[in-house]
Amino acid sequence: MAKVSIIYATTDGHTRKICERLRALLAAADQQVTLVSIENAAALDLSACDKIVLGASIRYGHHNPLVLAFVNAHQHLLETKPSAFFSVNIVARKPHKNQPETNPYLQKFLKQTRWRPSELDVFAGRLDYPRYGFLDRLMIRFIMWITDGPTDPRSVVEFTDWQRVEAFAARVARM
Repeated sequence: MAKVSIIYATTDGHTRKICERLRALLAAADQQVTLVSIENAAALDLSACDKIVLGASIRYGHHNPLVLAFVNAHQHLLETKPSAFFSVNIVARKPHKNQPETNPYLQKFLKQTRWRPSELDVFAGRLDYPRYGFLDRLMIRFIMWITDGPTDPRSVVEFTDWQRVEAFAARVARM
């Protein structure tokens, strides 16, 4: 039974939801899974893991700075084990930006580090206007207006392709 650590950075909780689905799928594939937020990742004994998965959301064009700090601090270990990285962002709702090679945020992240995970993916996230504070709602609506996305402040839209998440989990299980 492989030991898998899934570490996530989330802003509004959707990346955690994706990670919880990954945990369930990997457990069903006879993997022992630990799920932890990036803020608590220092408590993990990564050397005891067989595989490491890192997932991070985008807000205003950036991953949480703790993600890059984690990768830089553990780069050698990440390079010695099968590892995976995925980014969650609304831009990935667009067909021409929903692949690791075409998603600007995933590509930007890869340029910031020498780590090359065994598996990469990008998932479209969730838009939840009622949950956002006034300024976030205003800014995100403006961004959506510019990019032809939903702008109704009552909208809750989940763009995530869950079959794609399942396919990623299958690839991680085979690593």
